[in-house]
Amino acid sequence: MRKIGTVSYNIYCNFTNYGSALQTWALHQAIKKIAGKTITPVLVDYCPEVLSDKDPLNPFSNMWDTDEESRKMCELTLPAIRENYHKFERFYNERFSRTSKKYVAQNFNDISDDEKISGFVCGSDTIFCPDEFGIDDGYYANYDCMKGHSVAYAASFGDPHFTEETYGVLNDRLQNFKAIGLRENLMVPYVEEHTNVPVQKVVDPTLLLTGRDYDTIAEEQLEDDKYLLLYARRYNPDMETYAEKLAAANGWKIVEISLRATNVEKPNHRMFYEAGVEEFLSLVKYAECVITNSFHGMIFAVQYCRPFYIFSREQCDTKITELLELFGLSGRMLTPKQQENLTAQQIDYQAVHKRIEEARKKSLDFLRMELSLCE
Repeated sequence: MRKIGTVSYNIYCNFTNYGSALQTWALHQAIKKIAGKTITPVLVDYCPEVLSDKDPLNPFSNMWDTDEESRKMCELTLPAIRENYHKFERFYNERFSRTSKKYVAQNFNDISDDEKISGFVCGSDTIFCPDEFGIDDGYYANYDCMKGHSVAYAASFGDPHFTEETYGVLNDRLQNFKAIGLRENLMVPYVEEHTNVPVQKVVDPTLLLTGRDYDTIAEEQLEDDKYLLLYARRYNPDMETYAEKLAAANGWKIVEISLRATNVEKPNHRMFYEAGVEEFLSLVKYAECVITNSFHGMIFAVQYCRPFYIFSREQCDTKITELLELFGLSGRMLTPKQQENLTAQQIDYQAVHKRIEEARKKSLDFLRMELSLCE
């Protein structure tokens, strides 16, 4: 049986991310389904240099938002942040075959001998984004042990800003891969032009599975009352106001996963930042409606056939808009005028999942081909 290492943005971070954890888990499950007993996917415990100073137990010094209000929100949420982090650690330790030790630039080339890994899948998430991670050697398969033994699946450039110099580096790094699956259309033509390997747009790994697959790890129902799930990857007062109005109009409580803005407890409002991955899945599954500005928050609302509305978020609109087009649900990103609507309109999920199923099949075929090359 071959061991294939997956390399992505997941374990090391400033704030934990349900999407990062679940796209990694989903990719592992998809590989197992495709390869059966011939391949064991292994989570590579990899820390890029750009993430080496991040401390999720004390995230203040590395916050993107440096204003005093954001720092105060982080301070108020700190006990939940730390509880949430330990739940994520358990998830990575218990739900994966994980490398026996941590790998960084200085020891990455030891991984073949240490772990008996023969090939690598780089992805998913914005691992190709120069603004977030630079052009990282692990994410671009540029360590000697990876060159010629790696593919990329659902790697994303985000909304990239390359210079003439970094385009030159990018063109060199792309040659490390034997096939490249990209999560968005934006850079597909460019990558096709600058490589001689198969290149295709593919779906995020979380869409390679169905809701039934996630039920195998989701917690049981956590709330007795009907509730709206408010999940914010970045604080948006308009989104919070809309969620409160929608919940009040329908007689629901609110369960909120975001940094706490105040110590004042609101009636029928539960702050739940400490939710682990399994709890997050449950909260989405049983929600009356999901309000979010998260790409993966939207995906899991769709996986569990929940009504949802999504708000714009800086640096995320490209991937969100493109995925809404795939779903046939572009109207679910709310404009200010649409925020006057206080009904959780139902969605024809039979039609949505038919569209997903077609894209899933093409993506699984591409991943199957990639795995045959990844050795």
